[in-house]
Amino acid sequence: MTSTLAIAFGFNSALLIGQFGWRPLGSWARGQFFQHLRWGAPPLGLGRLALSLGLGVLLLGLGGCGRLTPTVPRQIVLKQAWEIESGDRVAGQLVTGSLGDISIRLQGARLRAPFTGQVEPAAKGFNCIYFSSPEVPAYLFRYCGVSHPHLGPIEAGDVMGRGRYIHFATLRRQPDGSWAMVEPSDRVLERSLNRPPPGLPF
Repeated sequence: MTSTLAIAFGFNSALLIGQFGWRPLGSWARGQFFQHLRWGAPPLGLGRLALSLGLGVLLLGLGGCGRLTPTVPRQIVLKQAWEIESGDRVAGQLVTGSLGDISIRLQGARLRAPFTGQVEPAAKGFNCIYFSSPEVPAYLFRYCGVSHPHLGPIEAGDVMGRGRYIHFATLRRQPDGSWAMVEPSDRVLERSLNRPPPGLPF
């Protein structure tokens, strides 16, 4: 039933737009109303106005659905596999870091993007995100323990999220497309904790 009404709204609104053009609905409605009152006839255009308003509501709903589309968590193949990893539970307690991570005590301080790039949610781990950048295409940086992450495209120095304790890992792309943990770069970690100055090399 809802779909049928939406189609009807769209069809009738298309007729209205084709006849009158893209004019402000408020001024058009007032003109139609007073014009028909002057000649003693009912305001025939109000029905079409209602259909146009229905189309507007429909378009707003579709736009809202687009904004609410969830971001798909990124899955990667990691060369190393540990018995205990971030996100696991031991004796009912949550594991927030694992072998290969560097743990930083932030206490709510801001975590910044080290380069211009992309932030994606990680499919595994405790509140983990992946950061990638065309400036360093062979590397992927993982941050766990991040709250309120900024997902999607991001500029260097912009806030990626916050956290009390952040667990940082550096991954390098392998020839077969998988990833391997490598020794983390102090330069990248420094850029993640402070707004990076221009021209700082990797």
